[in-house]
Amino acid sequence: MPLLAIGINHKTAPVSVRERVAFAPERLRQALVDLVAAGAARGAAILSTCNRTEVYCDSASAEAEQVCAWLSHWHAIPAQELRPYLYVHPGQEAVRHMLRVASGLDSLVLGEPQILGQVKDAYQSAADAGTLDGELDRLFQHTFAVAKQVRTDTSIGASPVSVAFAAVALARQIFGKLGKRTALLLGAGETIELVARHLREQDIQRLIIANRTLERAHALAAEMGGYAIGLDEIDAHLAEADIVIGSTASPLPLLMRPAVERALKSRRHRPVLMIDIAVPRDIDPAVGTLEDVYLYTVDDLQEIIQENLRSRQAAALQAEEIIDAQVTHFMAWLRAQQANRSIHALRRQSEAVRDELLAKAAARLAAGHDPQAVLEQFAHLLTNKLIHAPSVGLREAGARGDLDTVALIGALYRLDAGPSSSDQSSAA
Repeated sequence: MPLLAIGINHKTAPVSVRERVAFAPERLRQALVDLVAAGAARGAAILSTCNRTEVYCDSASAEAEQVCAWLSHWHAIPAQELRPYLYVHPGQEAVRHMLRVASGLDSLVLGEPQILGQVKDAYQSAADAGTLDGELDRLFQHTFAVAKQVRTDTSIGASPVSVAFAAVALARQIFGKLGKRTALLLGAGETIELVARHLREQDIQRLIIANRTLERAHALAAEMGGYAIGLDEIDAHLAEADIVIGSTASPLPLLMRPAVERALKSRRHRPVLMIDIAVPRDIDPAVGTLEDVYLYTVDDLQEIIQENLRSRQAAALQAEEIIDAQVTHFMAWLRAQQANRSIHALRRQSEAVRDELLAKAAARLAAGHDPQAVLEQFAHLLTNKLIHAPSVGLREAGARGDLDTVALIGALYRLDAGPSSSDQSSAA
């Protein structure tokens, strides 16, 4: 299986590039179907988060450049502009990469647990789109098991470190205690839920949760003791917020400079912390030029996150050892599958030869030929047909002086004689 993992992440590309390559959830199914229909892959899955966009594909003739070209075409980005930011992991390295990603070893926050849920979502999207073949499906199942083992056998997730945690830590650095502050959260997904939990732990006075689906906002607000609004109500409540944290899947910014200017005027220019952890961005970058606004993106959280990594370094080394062993385990299974396909092909070929000769023998018997002569001819023809390919291979290898191939064929057929046995084989 020529497996490929191709993508960009927070290490290879800034947010301004990553947001252009992100897949909107409502277009993901169409993208998967298009990728497979274009012939770039036999099976495919797409993982798209705020920190990475990755295409995992499996094809008998997968070429990295085909997939890269498709990615450029889909997002209408010139290939020469996108290619410097892309990484390509073929075969075993693709397996290793997926295991590391799902285990949180390749995340902006080492060991963060949210990525496993996002990998599971990518798997489900591909399953719903019908773009998973058997071996890619098996790789995902293996990945889920390994990620669980890493969580169970190491302390990689012991510390509450995540982008959400880092965002709240930044708010504490700027405002100190949050007990008298109001936070406006854009979105109601898993990341915002984590932000809300961390804010509540810091005794935030008031939470306003804005979401496209008001029912989801109400559900989260009820759980967190907050207030729910629709996205169209953001401007009306913006002046109330000391902290604004955005993490939606909106393809366009939700907060533009004019709206923020009006809110600042209403606030009498009391400072506002805005943290945009969405890709594409929820807050127009121009907002960051306003006085009294402190605007940070996911990339700006890196310094805060680094301070919380120390406790996870030893656990990460243990996790890498687990992954090394599990990569070896999966590749052994994969090679066994490839061998099984060859065995099945050999059996089908041999059975086709047998059936053809049996039909001819049956016809001769029906025509009144001597049964003994028919059986002897059948046995002779069957033997010649079955040993024809290895006999030719032995002769050609011997003529080339390719003793390795001669030895390999001998080992496959459990031949007791040496390389000269090819000269004694029956001609076919």
